[in-house]
Amino acid sequence: MPFPPELTLERDLLGFRFGVFFFAGGLVPNPLDIRFKRVGGLTATVKTKDYHEGGQSMFTQKLPVGIDYTNLVLERGLVVGSPLHLEISRVLEDFQFRPSNVLITLFNEDSLPVTAWLVTKAIPVKWSTSDLDAGQKSLVIETLELTYARMQVMRI
Repeated sequence: MPFPPELTLERDLLGFRFGVFFFAGGLVPNPLDIRFKRVGGLTATVKTKDYHEGGQSMFTQKLPVGIDYTNLVLERGLVVGSPLHLEISRVLEDFQFRPSNVLITLFNEDSLPVTAWLVTKAIPVKWSTSDLDAGQKSLVIETLELTYARMQVMRI
């Protein structure tokens, strides 16, 4: 029996329709720095601790003790003078950090949001550009790596 129209399952989601939204101070969205070529590092791993029960040497219990998040890696064409670029400059030049929340949103073919990931208290920990090469006619790609306190999956 098919699902009623209001309960149909989402079609296969494609990974190229997405936006990255930075919230300065955790509240105010930055409307200029939303387009990125690639987002990587949306990974969470449950940390465990080995526990050996008394008298049992045949096996070990694995007890959950916390969650580790990999760094979020964002790539885009080099942008100079945007709010995000100014924030990176503040970190690199003045060693001043202002954590922000970042929302990565995946859109369907109708440009409607279908899921999102919210990372909180993100700070830049690495910035780099692609190589400059006079023999190549290609865009300069900047890569920004962020560490963060928590990731929350937002089902829309």
